[in-house]
Amino acid sequence: MNERQVKDLYQQLLNAWNNKDARGMADLFTEDGEQIGFDGSQVIGQSEIYAHIAPIFEHHDTAHYVSKVKNVRFLSDNIAILRAIAGMVAPGQSDINPNVNTHHTMIATRTEGNWRIVLFQNTPAQFHGRPELVEQMSNELRELL
Repeated sequence: MNERQVKDLYQQLLNAWNNKDARGMADLFTEDGEQIGFDGSQVIGQSEIYAHIAPIFEHHDTAHYVSKVKNVRFLSDNIAILRAIAGMVAPGQSDINPNVNTHHTMIATRTEGNWRIVLFQNTPAQFHGRPELVEQMSNELRELL
């Protein structure tokens, strides 16, 4: 079991987002992989993921992810769950926007030696009524800037 490979897969996903590379993002998923976006949208399959992400990059100046992997847990030699926290820095800004902090969950599988994403879920970390938790997460992510 190689935790580094799973972390690298996650970083490739974020790099593809940060580089506005929809094809690169989609290709990291299994053929029937699933993505659940920040807004709750659910997209299944590489081609659908690409079709969903490409227009976002074409029509929006997207923010860059800053993230911290919290843990990687192996369910078997070929299945791993990665959990991370992430923040976004908007174009032209230098600080995390606490309103879009998120928890990332990635389930990955290894087939023929290659790790691919089965599920990537992007869950808003709003901590309703607990602003101190938003600030704590933001501060943890700011350390990475």
